[in-house]
Amino acid sequence: MALRITNLRLPVEHPDEELDAAIMRRLGIVATDLKSWRILRKSLDARSRTRLEYVYTILVDAADEAALSKLIRSDSDISQFEVESFFDPPNGKLPSRHRPVVVGSGPAGLVAAYYLALRGYAPLILERGRPVKERVPAIRSFDHQHGPHDPENNYLFGEGGAGAFSDGKLTCRMTGPDVDWVLQSFVECGGRASILYELRPHLGSNKLPMICRNFRRKIEALGGTYQFGCRVDGLRIQDGVLTGVETSTGFIATQQVILATGHSARDTYEMLHRTGLPMQQKAFQLGLRIEQPQEQVNKWKYGKPEYLDLLGAADYSLAAKGNRDVFSFCMCAGGIIIP
Repeated sequence: MALRITNLRLPVEHPDEELDAAIMRRLGIVATDLKSWRILRKSLDARSRTRLEYVYTILVDAADEAALSKLIRSDSDISQFEVESFFDPPNGKLPSRHRPVVVGSGPAGLVAAYYLALRGYAPLILERGRPVKERVPAIRSFDHQHGPHDPENNYLFGEGGAGAFSDGKLTCRMTGPDVDWVLQSFVECGGRASILYELRPHLGSNKLPMICRNFRRKIEALGGTYQFGCRVDGLRIQDGVLTGVETSTGFIATQQVILATGHSARDTYEMLHRTGLPMQQKAFQLGLRIEQPQEQVNKWKYGKPEYLDLLGAADYSLAAKGNRDVFSFCMCAGGIIIP
C-alpha cells in the first residue's frame, strides 16, 4: 500500500538511518514490512532555536494493508497516496511546414524547447546572447577588470538567462505533476536529486552552466537547433496569421512562436506593442536592496554556531499585508552582490 506520511519531525543533526527507524515507528511496522520509501518534501523548522528540526513528507510502500488501513483512519498525518499524472497532451494533427521557434533560452525557453524536442518537434531556439561558456569570461571581464559592457552578452542575456549567474534558486509557488516534471528534467540534466523535495530548490550558480549545456546537448540530440547572437526584432503577420520572425540575422519562417524572453528584453516588448499584439500589464513592484551581516542572520535564525556547518548560511523571508503588500524576495544567503 502506498502511503503519504506528513509532519514527520527529526532533529537536523539526525543520521540518515534514523529516517528509516522513524518511518517504521510511525507506522508501527518492522523492517520486513517496509518495502520502499522516498522523500516528497523536506523543510526546516527553525522556530525554536533550541531545537531545529527537519519536517518530512514521505511516500511509503509497505505491506500489511489491513493494519495500515486502520492507521489511516486514526492518524490525520497518514493518508493513502494518490498518484497525480502529468497531463501530456497528444501531438496535434494539423500539418506545419516549419519548425516551432522558441525565443529565449532562460528557464522558460529551456524547458519549453526540451519538451518540444522530446515530442519530436525539433524546435529552433533563438537567443540574442551567447552560449553560457562564452558568457563567463565576458561577465568576469566586466566585473573584475572593468571591461566593456556587451549589451547582448551579459548578466541578463545569453544561454541560461539572468538566473544562470544569480543564486540558482528555482522559485515556484505552485505544486503539481507539471512542476514535478520540470524539476525531474533539471535532475536529468545534472541537478541535485534533492531539488525534487526541497522546499526551496537550489541548483547553485556554480552548477547552472553545466546544467544549461546538458539541456542543450539533449535538445540538439533530439533534432533541435540553437542560434546564438540572434535577436528577434519583429513578427511577420499576414491576414492575422503568423508567418515568421524578423531577426538581427535575417528572416525565419515559422507558424508557431513561444516568447520566453524574460522581463529585461524591453526592446522586444516595445516591438510587440507596436505590432499590436494583445498584452496585459503586470502590477508594478518597487524593489529595494538590503544588505546585512550574514553572521547576524545566522545567529538570529540558528542560535547555536554549530548549526552553520550543518545547514549552511541562513536565510529568511518576511511579508506584511496591507493596502500595498510588502515582502522579501530573492535572498542570496552567504552570496555576493553584483555591483
